[in-house]
Amino acid sequence: MRLIGMAVIALALAACDSVYRTPDVIAGAGQGTNVRVVPVTAETVVQANRSPYTPAALPAIFSQTAGSGGAIRGAGALPDAPLQPEIAPQSLTLRLPPDAPAQPYQIGVGDVVLLSTPTPTGDTVAELSGLLAAQNSRQGYTVQDDGTINIPNIGRIDLAGRSIEDAEARLFQELVRNQVDPNFSLEIAEFNSQRVSIGGSVSNPTVVPVTLVPLYLDEALARAGGIAVSDIDFASVRLYRDGSLYQIPLAQLYANSQLTRTRLQDGDVLFVDSEFELDRAQQYFEQQLTIANVRQSNRQSALQELQLEIGLRRADLTEARQNFQTRIDLGADNRDYVYLAGEVGQQSRFPLPYESRASLSDALFENGGIASSTGDVSQVYVLRGSTHPREFGAVTAWNLDLRNAANFTLAAQFELRPDDTIFIAQQPVTRWDRALSQIIPQIISIGTQVTN
Repeated sequence: MRLIGMAVIALALAACDSVYRTPDVIAGAGQGTNVRVVPVTAETVVQANRSPYTPAALPAIFSQTAGSGGAIRGAGALPDAPLQPEIAPQSLTLRLPPDAPAQPYQIGVGDVVLLSTPTPTGDTVAELSGLLAAQNSRQGYTVQDDGTINIPNIGRIDLAGRSIEDAEARLFQELVRNQVDPNFSLEIAEFNSQRVSIGGSVSNPTVVPVTLVPLYLDEALARAGGIAVSDIDFASVRLYRDGSLYQIPLAQLYANSQLTRTRLQDGDVLFVDSEFELDRAQQYFEQQLTIANVRQSNRQSALQELQLEIGLRRADLTEARQNFQTRIDLGADNRDYVYLAGEVGQQSRFPLPYESRASLSDALFENGGIASSTGDVSQVYVLRGSTHPREFGAVTAWNLDLRNAANFTLAAQFELRPDDTIFIAQQPVTRWDRALSQIIPQIISIGTQVTN
C-alpha cells in the first residue's frame, strides 16, 4: 500500500505543470504576438520616452475663476471711496503744505503776451523829438485754448506750457523760418492762466493772479483786504491744494514770520475760517457729508451686486466641475489608463493624470507597489504594444531589474503611455508554493482513498 501511495504522489507532482499555470513574458514570436524584451537602462529610458504623447487637458472650467469671464453684469465702474472733508478740530493745529516748487513762470491759456518789434526811423526832427510811442510796434496776443497765438503772416505758434525764455526761442525759430527780422522782445501783459482764490473772513474775497514774481501768503491776504476776524485764537487760514487740506492758525501766523512767506502756487484756495461763524461752515460740511454718504451707499450697492455676480459664477463653475467628475466616475469620459497585473499590491487600472505625465514609480506606488513576498523584483515589465500598422501584434517588453535598488531612479524616469501594462512576474518559489497548495489537497484525498 505504501508503494501505491508513493506512486500516486509522484504522478501528482509530475502533473504540477498542468495543475497550476502562471503568466510570464516570453520573448520571440509565438501565439500571435511578437515580443521584444528590452532591458531598462538610462539609454533605453530615453528611447522609451520618445514615443509621442500629449496628456489629456482638463476642461477650461478648471482654469477659470469666479472673477473672470467678462464684465460684471450691471455693476459698472465702482465709485471712488468717499473723502470726508476735515472738520475743524477743537484745538487748532498747524499743518503746513509742502513747499511749492520754484520754477519759471509757464505761459498758459488766457495769458496775453506782448510782442515788441522796432520800426524804421528817419532823420526828420519830428521823428526824433519827444518820447514817441511809434518808436516801437507793440502788439498783444492772447494765448488761445489750444495753447497757441496767431501772428499775421506767420501763423499759429504754440506757447502754452513754455517759460518766457523758451517762448522767445520758439518765436525766433518761426520768424527766421518765415524770413522776418527776428529782432523782438516778449513780455506778458496780462496774467490770466494761473490764479489763487481767497475767501472766508477777509475784507474783500478775490482771485489773485500768479505772475512772474512769486506769490506769498501775506501778499495774497493783503490783496484780499486783510483778515477780518474778531478773535485770532479761534481762526485759521486753510489752504486747499491738490485735494489736500492744510491749516495755519492765525495766532501762529502772526507770531512766526516764516509762515507768512509760505509760497503759493496755481490752483491754491485760501479760506480764512473762524469758529464764531459756524453757520455757513456747518451747512457746507453737512452737504459734503451727505455727498459722502451717497457715494458710500452707491459703493456698497455696487459691491453687493458684484458679490452676487461672483457667487453665481462660482456656483456655475462648481456645478460644471462636479458634472465632469460624475462623468469620470460613470466611465463616460474617454480617459487614458495604464493596467497593472501580476504580483502587484493591487491589480487594477491606473488613470493617467491630466496635463502632466506619470512615471512607472507613480503607478506602482499608487497601487501598493511590488508584492514583497511573491513578486520577482528582477522581472518588472512595462508591456507596450506597437501602434504602427506594419507591426500589428508587436509588443515591446521593457524589463526593469530592481534587484539593484539604484534602478528605482530609472522607474521614476520611465514615462508611461496610454494602454501600457505593468506586469510583475512571481518568484519561482511562489509558483511552487501555489502549485503545492492546489496539489496537496488532492494527494491527501487520494491517499485516504488508497488507505481505505
